[in-house]
Amino acid sequence: MGLITVERKILDMNDKIARENRLLFKEKKIFACNILSSPGSGKTSLIEKTIKFTKDKFNSVVIEGDIETSLDAERIQNLNVPVVQIVTNGACHLDADLVKDAFDNLDISKAKLLVIENVGNLVCPAEFDIGEHIKVVVLSVTEGEDKPQKYPLVFRESEALIINKIDLLPHLKFSMDVLRNNVLKINPKLKIFETSCYTDDGIQDWCDWLESRMKLL
Repeated sequence: MGLITVERKILDMNDKIARENRLLFKEKKIFACNILSSPGSGKTSLIEKTIKFTKDKFNSVVIEGDIETSLDAERIQNLNVPVVQIVTNGACHLDADLVKDAFDNLDISKAKLLVIENVGNLVCPAEFDIGEHIKVVVLSVTEGEDKPQKYPLVFRESEALIINKIDLLPHLKFSMDVLRNNVLKINPKLKIFETSCYTDDGIQDWCDWLESRMKLL
């Protein structure tokens, strides 16, 4: 009983700060997109491609979350995009307070899009509201078709699914139809994109949808 009470208090405090973040993003007229996935799905590569494909339309800023190192933030910095790295030192997700602190240290003067790369994990990040406008889950084809069944919450909470690394399909026993069937049973409204950050397939479709979603802010 004590553990449940502590967990409830943690989530209640997080939700309070998330609401504050949401109001702050609204005040600053910036759209916040929370990217979730397991490690190695290609989140950072997808963010790099998103920045490159949209740079002539709007400016982006990035918050990078990782358990250790600033390697991903260094990749984003090479694109001349404002970025803040959050190192969680073992924590498996970002929370609203960490995002608030990072956002306060970003130069958002010209930005319309805030991309938040969450810690690689399909469980904990789905449970924490950080004030984002949308959650987007990335799943690489190398992970198999059963991830929606094993980790349903992240697919239920997300507005879009990006099926990444499709250039590897010829080398895998992977069924796109099975994956789509599995995920749409959990979330029939999920918008699905098939992408490759190696060949750029599907990247423009994803960016076009993201831009259209931002206009609804």
